Amino acid sequence: MNIRLFKPSLGEEELQAVKEAFERSWVGLGPKVNEFEEEWAKFTESKLAIGVNSATAALHLSLACFNFPEGKKVLVPSLTFSATASAILYNKLIPVFVDSDPITLGLSFDDLERKYDKDCVAVMPVHYAGHPVPMEKLMPWAKAKGLRVIEDCAHTAGGIYKGKMLGTWGDIGCYSFEEKKIITTGDGGMMVTNNPDLFKDVKAMRWVGIDKDNWKTAQEYTAANHDAMHWFYELNVLGYKYNMNDLAASIGLAQFKKLPKFNKRRSDIIRRYLNGIEAIKEIKPLLPFEPENYPYQMFGIRAERRDELIIYLKTKGIATGCHYTPLSIQPLFMPYGQNCPYIEMEANKLITLPLHADLTNEEVDYIIETIVNKPF
Repeated sequence: MNIRLFKPSLGEEELQAVKEAFERSWVGLGPKVNEFEEEWAKFTESKLAIGVNSATAALHLSLACFNFPEGKKVLVPSLTFSATASAILYNKLIPVFVDSDPITLGLSFDDLERKYDKDCVAVMPVHYAGHPVPMEKLMPWAKAKGLRVIEDCAHTAGGIYKGKMLGTWGDIGCYSFEEKKIITTGDGGMMVTNNPDLFKDVKAMRWVGIDKDNWKTAQEYTAANHDAMHWFYELNVLGYKYNMNDLAASIGLAQFKKLPKFNKRRSDIIRRYLNGIEAIKEIKPLLPFEPENYPYQMFGIRAERRDELIIYLKTKGIATGCHYTPLSIQPLFMPYGQNCPYIEMEANKLITLPLHADLTNEEVDYIIETIVNKPF
């Protein structure tokens, strides 16, 4: 066996979508991006969705929407991918790392309270592995303190928590379509909001400062037919090359139709894992997975002898990972970190096991059997 940790599930539908993009000879920013944005907005019941080339870009632009004063602070979990905190530095803000809840590995509310001060302007909850942060608790807390909320939904697509889509609880939600995610566009991301005023400059910010959609001040140049002014554009904001393109959006639209099937398969695999490892005393699930309730991008376990188990599984052809090394102990972020004692120690026990929609029951059973037969 040679079992991959993550794998995109791609088929004829995606190939046909790419072929059609080639036939149109339009693979840059165009109508398919608009279509994907409209579909994602309807799916999440958001008033506006904007496609970008990565969730990293979405997080960067989400913070930029608020134009926070330089040097203000943003609360962010230590246990997350680098992009969540890098977006804070991109905006010349200061990351304040928050420890993990010992059970869910999401934000610790006790530590959140301890770390907050009057210089904090936002909080960035991460639905780690796809498991929801208790947003019904976080939102009133943040509102009472005047904090903006940006949800990092890189590990979820379609997760509904207490009747509301994850990503729509806060001011802005950011999704990832990178190759390892629940659905993929190769690389890509989406940002959503129910306050369209927040996104008034985002289309320009994602495309080098140009926003032809709005034609913001064209009337100052001519009172004639503005539709004829195909050449006109203006630069009002600092922009980046962050746009999604039609080639990626075409793949995304094909993947989007498969999302319910992908989520169902992932849930079935996780339930199979949970049943299979239940009797193994030396390990326990990464968090309290609820596969019948939420879609998960990752599945994992905690083991005291983590490194030994990883090497053992590798010899059996089973790929694993460690998600993540806490940012508070990474050299780049150390000036702001070394202050999340629980996860800085507990991360040494975390192992990510294979999970993707094409994983077979036989492969899952082989993984379980291999762990069961390991002499702990």
